[in-house]
Amino acid sequence: MPTIATGGRRPRPRWSRPTPGRASDPDEGTTNVTRPAVRRTEIPGLLVVDLEVHGDGRGWFKENWQRAKMTAAGLPDFGPVQHSVAYNGSRGVTRGVHAEPWDKFVSIVHGRAFGAWVDLREGPTFGAVHTEQLDEGTAVFVPRGVGNSYQVLEDDTVYSYLVNDHWRPDAAYTMLNLADEKAGIPWPIPLAEATLSEKDQAHPPLRDVVPVTAPRTLVIGRSGQVGQALAEFFPEADFVGRGELDLADPESVASFDLSRYAVVINAAAHTAVDAAETPDGRRDAWAVNASAVARLAEAAREHGALLIHYSTDYVFDGTGGSGVDRAYREDDPIAPLGVYGQSKAAGEAAVRSVPRHYLLRTSWVVGEGTNFVATMRSLARRGVSPTVIDDQVGRLTPAREIARATRHLVDAAAPFGTYHVTGGGAARSWYDIAREVFSANGRDGEDVVAVSTEEYAAGRGPTAPRPALSTLDTARIESVGFHPHPVDVLDL
Repeated sequence: MPTIATGGRRPRPRWSRPTPGRASDPDEGTTNVTRPAVRRTEIPGLLVVDLEVHGDGRGWFKENWQRAKMTAAGLPDFGPVQHSVAYNGSRGVTRGVHAEPWDKFVSIVHGRAFGAWVDLREGPTFGAVHTEQLDEGTAVFVPRGVGNSYQVLEDDTVYSYLVNDHWRPDAAYTMLNLADEKAGIPWPIPLAEATLSEKDQAHPPLRDVVPVTAPRTLVIGRSGQVGQALAEFFPEADFVGRGELDLADPESVASFDLSRYAVVINAAAHTAVDAAETPDGRRDAWAVNASAVARLAEAAREHGALLIHYSTDYVFDGTGGSGVDRAYREDDPIAPLGVYGQSKAAGEAAVRSVPRHYLLRTSWVVGEGTNFVATMRSLARRGVSPTVIDDQVGRLTPAREIARATRHLVDAAAPFGTYHVTGGGAARSWYDIAREVFSANGRDGEDVVAVSTEEYAAGRGPTAPRPALSTLDTARIESVGFHPHPVDVLDL
C-alpha cells in the first residue's frame, strides 16, 4: 500500500463567533488567525500553508496570496500567471485525480473540502498520498506532476487556484482513478454517494499510470568553465554548444525548441574583456552578452521556463559597495567601466524581465582549462618570476562552486532574483594569490613582483578597465542555505 498521511485538521467553525485558540477582541468580537506557516508533507514539494485570516461578526478577510510573506515562510516563488475559480453547488461533488503540467496553489474561498494528493511523478514516492481538510484558512502548494483532487463537504463551496502557466486545450494531464484501491484515498463521503463526472470515473488505476517525468533542464555553453562544472551537478540536463544553439544567431534561437525545458541555464558568454575594447570585440561582446540574452529571455518568457544566467563583478566600478568591508550587495548601483561590463549589465536587464529567473553574479572564475591559478602554477614550475597586479582586490570563485550554488537555488526553490556567489574566505589581490600559488609549488613568494594596474597596462594595447574592488557580498545566498567553501589553491 502507498504511504497515506493526513493533515488531521478539524473543520473550522464560522468566523462570526470567537473560537478557542484564536486571539479574540471582546469589544469587537473579532477573531484573528496569525500563523502564515508552511508545513511540509511526505510528498516532496507538496506544501500546506496556514493562511492568516481575520474575522468578526461581519465575516472575514485574508491575503490569499502574498508573495513576500509566503516565500519568506518557505513557499516556492513559483510565479503564478493565471487565477481560476471553481464553484461547487452541492455537498459531495468530487473531482480528480489530475496531475497538471504546472505548479498550482489551491485554496478555499468559501465552504469546506477534503483534499487528496497523489504523487504521480517517477521516483521513490510514486503513489504516495496526502490528505487535508480544507477551509478558508488552509491552502496547498501542488508541484507539477502531483495529482490533485478534492471532495466538497458543504454546499456552495468555492475552490480557487493559481497556476504558473496559462491553461491551454492541448495541455497534457496525467490522470488517476478516484477509487483506486492501491492509493486508498479515505473519502469522507463514499464515492457511491458522491457526484462524479463520467471522465473522472474512467481514469486508469495506479498500476496503469505512466509516471510524470521530471522537467527537463537545458544548459547552454557546455564547453566553458562553468558549463563543464554544471555537468557534475545537473547530470540529467541536456548540454548544447554553439553548433546546436548559437545565441548570436536569431534564426538559431527561433528554431530551437525551448518548450521541452522547464529550466534553461545560460553558461555561454563572451569573456575576452580586453578584446571587447576593440571594434570587432565590442560587436562580439554585445552580440553574445546582451542581444543574445535578450532573445533567450524572450523565449523563456514565452514558454514559462526558469532562466538561470551568470554575470560578473565587472558591472560595478570598483569604488566599493554597501556591504561588509565595502563588498558589493545585489542591490548596489551598477556602473560598468568597460565594454565587457556594459554588455553584461545589458544582459542582466533582459534576464530580469523573465518572471522566474536566477541571476548569479560572480568574480574571478577558475575552472577547467586556462585560468589564473593554472598560469601561475605553470610559471612557478618553469622558474619564471612574473609581475602581478597588486591593487585589484576580490575573491576567486571555482567554477564548481558556481555550479553547486546553481543546484542549491533550484533544489531549495529559493526566491527568484539576483544572488552573489564567490569562493569563501577573505578578499585578496591577484598578487597575494600568485604568491600563495608559488609557495604551494615550492617557489618563494618573493619571486612574484608586484605591479600596479596602470603599470601593467602600459604599452599593452587595448586593455579593459577593471574594478579595483571586486568583492561581492554573499549574505543573500547564505540566507537561503548556501555557504561558500573556502578556496585552497592546491585544489584548483
